Amino acid sequence: MAPEAEAARAAGGRPSEEMDARGDALRALAATKVPHLVAGAYAFAEYTGIVRDTKDLDVFLRERDVDAGLAALEGASFRTEVVDPTWIAKGYRGEWFVDLIFSSGNGVAVVDDAWFDHAREGTVLGVPVLLAPPEEMIWSKGFVLERERYDGHDVNHLLHAFADELDWARLVERFGRYPEVLLAHLLMFRFAYPCERDRVPGEVLASLFARAQGSEAFPRICRGSLISRVQYRHDLDVHGYADGRRWDERARAEGRAGDDGWQRDVPAGGGR
Repeated sequence: MAPEAEAARAAGGRPSEEMDARGDALRALAATKVPHLVAGAYAFAEYTGIVRDTKDLDVFLRERDVDAGLAALEGASFRTEVVDPTWIAKGYRGEWFVDLIFSSGNGVAVVDDAWFDHAREGTVLGVPVLLAPPEEMIWSKGFVLERERYDGHDVNHLLHAFADELDWARLVERFGRYPEVLLAHLLMFRFAYPCERDRVPGEVLASLFARAQGSEAFPRICRGSLISRVQYRHDLDVHGYADGRRWDERARAEGRAGDDGWQRDVPAGGGR
């Protein structure tokens, strides 16, 4: 496909001013040397060939670089704000916006140095960029299982594109204390693509099954709140389960994360 046609396809009929704003944001971040990665629909299209309309540009960066990222956008005529100190800030130009993301909404998939160590080169909106690694995209998308937004299909397509070259050990480690979440996605991949089932290494499945059947004792919690803010409120409010998301946050704050990728990459004093 010709570059012009591909660019038009990627724009999805959106106003040229909106696409210019996204490109300006990338150029501003590059010019000010703020370390950042492109993820979301743009990286997904680069990796899978599936192009879809998107309302924004997702830029991932370490939490310690958020202030510099916001300053770079302000220098390019964006209005900025921290929307949720757990994971996201935004830059606005008129009605259009760019997301600066430094963790997942549940606080688990923190952007750390490894995201950059394993990033891949690409071009987005004519700007040379680094793309978030497939393993980390699977990790962050793996916990987005809301009724109104389910990223399991994206996980399946990323697995389909990269199963033969994934760093499986790193992917398993990323899911840390939650092997069931990755295992569930891998089983759905095998269901969606039965002829591709052998592309998931048998030893990975065996390891995840073994860990999922472990003997760790838990308090009476519901961890559904880690994959959906809303859909498990009934269990917390009516059945009296303790909130698994709050439990997870306390465990990380108390330093019980081990080496599973839970620790936040922040400067001394807690950062932003």
